[in-house]
Amino acid sequence: MPHKPSYLLSEMMKRPILLLSLLLAVLTLQAKKTYTIVVSMDGFRWDYTQKYHAPNIEQVGREGVWTNMLPSYPASTFPNHYAIATGLVPDHHGIVNNTFWDPKTQTTFSSGNPETSSNGYYFGGEPIWLTAQHQGLKTSIVYWVGSDVAVQGEFPNSYKSYREPPLLDYYARVDTAMAHLSKPKSERPSLVMIYFDEPDHQAHLHGPDSPEVEQAVARVDSVIGYLRSEISKLKIAKQVNLILLADHGMSSIADERCVRPSDYLKPEWYERIVPGIPAFIFSKPQYRDSIAQALEHTPHVQYYKKEDIPALMQFGTNERAGDILVVPDLGWQFGDTPKHQSGNHGYDPHDKEMWALFRAVGPSFKKGGYKSSMFQNIDIYPLLCHLLGIKPAPVDGKLERIREILK
Repeated sequence: MPHKPSYLLSEMMKRPILLLSLLLAVLTLQAKKTYTIVVSMDGFRWDYTQKYHAPNIEQVGREGVWTNMLPSYPASTFPNHYAIATGLVPDHHGIVNNTFWDPKTQTTFSSGNPETSSNGYYFGGEPIWLTAQHQGLKTSIVYWVGSDVAVQGEFPNSYKSYREPPLLDYYARVDTAMAHLSKPKSERPSLVMIYFDEPDHQAHLHGPDSPEVEQAVARVDSVIGYLRSEISKLKIAKQVNLILLADHGMSSIADERCVRPSDYLKPEWYERIVPGIPAFIFSKPQYRDSIAQALEHTPHVQYYKKEDIPALMQFGTNERAGDILVVPDLGWQFGDTPKHQSGNHGYDPHDKEMWALFRAVGPSFKKGGYKSSMFQNIDIYPLLCHLLGIKPAPVDGKLERIREILK
């Protein structure tokens, strides 16, 4: 029997190896399919896990990665939740504060007014749920800012609205998300986002150093423990990435630390003042310098003409921000009527009291990693696009600033 040439034997021996390599490649591609859950805990300041007891949240950081995150300016709820969702700073996505004046429509947007907070006109950019859906993925969003709004005429595949009773408690919100992740693969959302309104609410009422905030942190932490337990019961548990974050921090305020514009500015100088942190002044052109000169001598505030706002703030090009920006010192307010609260936010994101918490765990993240350099919350959008395997829309966020937390 003639012998086969050695080179033919070598080639034949390679075939099983090639087949095995192809099989492993296919299995690897299948294993790369992940699901991402993003949980926002409103106003969860970066140091609350140190000040108060939050073992479940800390466990996420120990098993995965943890760091602190810079909000976008201004460091408030609506601007920042929508910045996280779109990858755009508030100046670019249009929700420039929880309350603002829109010169085009001559209307006041208020986060507490359903007529404006549910109107897609005010919301620019492309939220992550639309980016995902446009590329064939399904999403499930539970109470996230903007998710119950027809942005570009579209909604998430599944969403919950604050305007529709009954309002789900935190555990029911988790159950809703888990029910969707338990669906057959063809119906299962690749992205789930859940919003909790604490500890922000208690911090506004009682201040960030109060027993009430400590209790709110414990409550939220307990729900995170429940969420992780429920994730572990899913068939896809090992494919789930979990991100915990917040929109902003919190500072103590008091009624006596309030600068009243009526003490310094004449009513005939301006068309409108939108008080707050920050405050927006729509001046009459001929009195713009008069306002600037008066604010120059006003204690506990800084002011910027629109064209002079520092580039680091990434703010000031949107007409909804007026033409003079008034920035109160940390812990101070600017308005003729104080908030009658013990805590507030909206200040410079680089101030430590505004820093937000960030934790993440799952197959896509490093284990036991601490990121020493902070990133901006607008970087979450490109991060989510990377996790979901989709192409991002043009945004301000950059994956490069956050990539080091990934495997």
